[in-house]
Amino acid sequence: MAIASNLHLNYPNVNVNILVLVLAASLDYFIGDPVNWLHPVQVIGWAIAQFTNGVMMEDPQSNQRIPLFTPLVMKFLGAILAISIILGSGIAIWLMAIALSQVQPLLAIAFSSILLAACFAGRSLRDAADSVLAVLQTDNLDMARQELSRYVGRDTDKLSAGEILRAVLETVTENAIDAVTAPLFYALLGSMLFDYGGVTLAIAYKAASTLDSMVGYRESPYTDLGWFSAKTDDVLTWLPCRLTVLTLALISRKPVYVWQICQRDANQDPSPNSGWSECVYAAILQVQLGGANYYRGILKQKPLLGEPIEPISPSKIAQALNLTRICFLLWVSAFMSIMAIISFPIKLQSL
Repeated sequence: MAIASNLHLNYPNVNVNILVLVLAASLDYFIGDPVNWLHPVQVIGWAIAQFTNGVMMEDPQSNQRIPLFTPLVMKFLGAILAISIILGSGIAIWLMAIALSQVQPLLAIAFSSILLAACFAGRSLRDAADSVLAVLQTDNLDMARQELSRYVGRDTDKLSAGEILRAVLETVTENAIDAVTAPLFYALLGSMLFDYGGVTLAIAYKAASTLDSMVGYRESPYTDLGWFSAKTDDVLTWLPCRLTVLTLALISRKPVYVWQICQRDANQDPSPNSGWSECVYAAILQVQLGGANYYRGILKQKPLLGEPIEPISPSKIAQALNLTRICFLLWVSAFMSIMAIISFPIKLQSL
């Protein structure tokens, strides 16, 4: 573990990675993503779009995008795209943080903290859910459907109030992993490895997640170009997803029941991670997620997750958000305890 930045020369009792982590978590909780600020995901998305535009063209007859190369070549290009975007994003951020630390360590800390906070979407998830629920409470279904359409990919124009609540809860629970706990997992891992490693690995993970959301589709025209991105995101999310499920099951005080429900239902989802993410919340909250959704007028039947013991309500959504927050805080607390235990013998030797 490297703990050797310029900041340590001036403030020997401060671990720069812990400071960045605490500041980032605080920024996300109290501020979130400021409106009109350039988000790192926007930059990553722009780079992905430029690459995609270079290997596809618009078919004038169907007005759809088609690959320019054979499936095998597109798969190879997809691997190049994913590797270059993930590694390039992480390395670029790390080099900028190191360069700033040579000029002024506090600049590097501010830069890293802001970027790491942008990787955590806890506040954004909470604000999105609250915005839909606030409109729904006015009993204006049309406005609630329109507000919901800002955050979900499914068709919302015919959803009932109950279906809107299910959509909000599914969005909150599915994104709890890839938007909150998985970036945190890689931030903690990187923080234990090298200075500014937290923001480096978190940004790299967000790059993988952005790749998956932009090109990681099974449908044409991204079937071949996006295969590597989809698999990479699945692999990178697998461990933090299971650790989140385990943490939430323990928090619930009924870990055996929650685990049994997840084993029964989660594997029915074609995704190796999103089914587990939604199912653990469904089991704890004693609600049922999944069912019929329409995407561009096409019906897609998602597997049913959990038991419909209680109805989905705004209070259930609030409980889900609180569970995610508790998991986040537990992981950060555990990390700081581990770092304190590791550094204690080092401090004794320096006395």
